[in-house]
Amino acid sequence: MFQDLNDICLLADKVKNRSILSLFTDTNRADKLSVTVGDIFLDYSKQNINDDELSALVQWAEHCHLSDTINDMFSGEKINETENRAVLHTALRAPDSLKHSVLKEKAQEVIDTENQMAEIVDNVCSGKLVSASGEKFTDVLAIGIGGSYYGIKVALTALKPYHSTGLNVHVLANVDGGAVDEKINLLPAETTLVVVISKTFTTQETLLNATAIKNWMLSASDNQDIIEKQWFAISTNINAVISFGISRQHILPMWDWVGGRFSLWSAVGLPLALAIGNQGFSQLKAGAGEMDEHFKSAPFEQNMPVLLALLGIWNRNGLAYSSLAILPYDHALRALPGYLQQTDMESNGKSVALSGEKLTWDTAPIVFGQEGTNGQHAFMQLMHQSDDIVPTDFIIALNGTSQLKAHHQVLVANCFAQSEALMQGKTLSQVKDELSAAGLSPADINNLAPHKTMKGNTPSNTLLLNSVTPQSFGALLALYEHKIFVQGALWQLNSFDQWGVELGKQLGNQVLKVMNGEHSDLLSTSSLALIAKFNQTRAC
Repeated sequence: MFQDLNDICLLADKVKNRSILSLFTDTNRADKLSVTVGDIFLDYSKQNINDDELSALVQWAEHCHLSDTINDMFSGEKINETENRAVLHTALRAPDSLKHSVLKEKAQEVIDTENQMAEIVDNVCSGKLVSASGEKFTDVLAIGIGGSYYGIKVALTALKPYHSTGLNVHVLANVDGGAVDEKINLLPAETTLVVVISKTFTTQETLLNATAIKNWMLSASDNQDIIEKQWFAISTNINAVISFGISRQHILPMWDWVGGRFSLWSAVGLPLALAIGNQGFSQLKAGAGEMDEHFKSAPFEQNMPVLLALLGIWNRNGLAYSSLAILPYDHALRALPGYLQQTDMESNGKSVALSGEKLTWDTAPIVFGQEGTNGQHAFMQLMHQSDDIVPTDFIIALNGTSQLKAHHQVLVANCFAQSEALMQGKTLSQVKDELSAAGLSPADINNLAPHKTMKGNTPSNTLLLNSVTPQSFGALLALYEHKIFVQGALWQLNSFDQWGVELGKQLGNQVLKVMNGEHSDLLSTSSLALIAKFNQTRAC
């Protein structure tokens, strides 16, 4: 049994050059190394790991008291130690009875907020709640950034076929004025409902964008109560929201025990609910809740989030692979790689243990990806023929949403073929045999063959969804949430703070001060020179 990560590294170093394909001499491997939870099937048989190594990883997780850490999260212990907070986003998608047992006195506020959200959705969709001009709403604009943006964006994109309310829902995060102009050009001021999402209502980018949209709406409308009538806020800073001009009745709460990147399940999900309706939003939470129950109760050797986490640690620390490619072969899931970049790298992109000591091992991988098949004609060239091995998660729905069935068959075939190609590769002798069969001369074969070899031996998981529905998508998001949490726990770090985000904010304020003529001792001469160039251009 592994005692620590160093043991994992020592064993993995011995098998790093082992052929994954050779492990398939066990004809039952694909059946043994797979697991199903609800509508999600995971095949992890293309990982470079055997039964004994996997069993040792599971025993190591047990040795690390992972079960206790999981129970601590679900029961509301303050596992976010650096901020002295519980981590209870899972309670937001739990039945009311479980909310009461876990959240205690906070439960009723959560239930009341859910009811308020549902009422807003019903009233907007029925026309009971109308704009300042008395018209029915046609559009919704969600303004936020980070966790107040990515979850909404990925879910809106993934569940486009389930947009059932007739509302066009847009998101705005980028502080670039071009992004603001783009939204303004799409939106009718008189029938747009705006949702501002900011826990503190002090986030620079969000407030700057909100102010720009507010000024545009006031200038475009004769109704001076348009902000009070058409704007909602998700925030804890009630006074600041009211000072901005938003009605007290239009404020929904946030809680410090729900991190931003896990907040879609809270009132932050209001823009999504306005797109897919209350039933769709409930199904989303039900899917996540199903994965929660599996994660809490399944033994580790059959626990999908735990298995994904352990395989990721095996690849990251044992086999020393620094990246993770997320390749959804589904147009609806094209925003998922960006979402998981934030969820994974902001959660576990750290090098300090909970104890405050420097970690002696690597943590979060570099996460990137793109929808298939586009990635095959871009970065996957590197994955096939560079010396770097990039572990990959392939994700695909067995049933597509399009009526173009032949397209979907080709899409699925490409997904399965790429995982096979990354594992098998192609040796020099295989290439030479192929070129010889094609009739090339020996000289041409020798010249061309090296360029057509593929290293192979790239590990991958394949996740199959029956189809992308609110329920299956909710389960998929929860799966990755829990995988990331398990990895953070085993890496002995806090997955729920993000102090690294703060430094850029602090120095951004210093840059703005210098731009406005003030002095700062905190900036380098490089930054001061860049500011001077900007100010010179601005003055022209």
